[in-house]
Amino acid sequence: MAKIKPFRGIRPPRHLVEEVASRPYDVLNSEEARAEAEGNPKSLYHIIKPEIDFEAGTDEHDAKVYDKAVENFSAFQTNQWLVQDDKDHYYIYAQTMNGHTQYGIVIAANVDDYLNSHIKKHELTRRDKEEDRMKHVRINNANIEPVFFAFHDDPVLQDIIDKVTDETPEYDFVAPDGFGHHFWVIEDQSIIDTITERFAQMKALYIADGHHRTAAAALVGHEKAKANPNHTGDEEYNYFLAVAFPASHLNIIDYNRLVKDLNGLTTDEFLAKVADNFDIEEVGNEPYRPKALHNFALYLDGKWYSLTAKEGRYDDNDPIGVLDVTISSDLILRDILGITDLRSDKRIDFVGGIRGLGELQRRVDSGEMALALALYPVSMDQLMAIADTGNIMPPKTTWFEPKLRSGLVIHKLD
Repeated sequence: MAKIKPFRGIRPPRHLVEEVASRPYDVLNSEEARAEAEGNPKSLYHIIKPEIDFEAGTDEHDAKVYDKAVENFSAFQTNQWLVQDDKDHYYIYAQTMNGHTQYGIVIAANVDDYLNSHIKKHELTRRDKEEDRMKHVRINNANIEPVFFAFHDDPVLQDIIDKVTDETPEYDFVAPDGFGHHFWVIEDQSIIDTITERFAQMKALYIADGHHRTAAAALVGHEKAKANPNHTGDEEYNYFLAVAFPASHLNIIDYNRLVKDLNGLTTDEFLAKVADNFDIEEVGNEPYRPKALHNFALYLDGKWYSLTAKEGRYDDNDPIGVLDVTISSDLILRDILGITDLRSDKRIDFVGGIRGLGELQRRVDSGEMALALALYPVSMDQLMAIADTGNIMPPKTTWFEPKLRSGLVIHKLD
């Protein structure tokens, strides 16, 4: 059972949305945010990356930086660059990339659902990253940025999405990265009630992207509950901002690997070891994209190779063992290259598929890296199966694109 509610969103007036909206805080560094916000005092980066308002090199975790976020959030509201709706709503948020549009429902998700694992995760989180976002939520008393959920397709909710999006959107723009963003406010109370009821019948919601933000939002809500002697469970802090998409709308793209050296092996020695567990086919010097599960692309010494894992080298009945990230991590990165900790080993780097296979080839050709390994992307069915069984995916397994645009709607905790 997923407990959700509508909420009084804080959002920009239509004519300001393109100036306010930004990429998420964790997909760019401070200097990139500074450059994107240059000359634009209305950019949400002044709230989610407020270190840009200080000298370059200022520690983003300095107390004065968090204080600046609060100051800026207040100023945005005073200046009416962000305005709170006068009643509770759900919203529809759609994104278009490469001709494909995915439609999500903007909700306030329940803190206890996360703590009780009705909101399911598939990745581990790091406490330091949680604490950073907890400070940001705590000090602003708001979820400034949404988290990204998925749910099993529901025909009633799909009908609602179709009906609402037949109307003219409140926001409709193309961001500088070329992705389209479309946003509708749901006014009809009967539709609002139906959405609440349909989510209440779901066994689970799934974190697609934003595990640290989800944990931070839920933990701050839990803190507030413990600190309130009159806590009832109905307070606004019991909920946090999320956009939930039908699983069939979403595409996970590849998340690829680059390694700096061959662990002391020559190219021929390395390929001979790979051949123990994979069928190898040289495919030329044009980028090769894996064709199916258990097929990999290797780029080494100016050549692309197709690698297909041999039968018996993996377990299709194990939700983790079946993953190509597990197969490649165990049979190539660990057993041949000596890389055992994907989170901390400095010899390996990761590149989201949005950058393209050409980026892998460029970094190997430059001499920065010795080899590239491209993987077939994980499916939403695999992700949800892993979450349902309480398993955790290996690091750097999933890459979702497009990312949610921040600043279209904000949720206050009071």
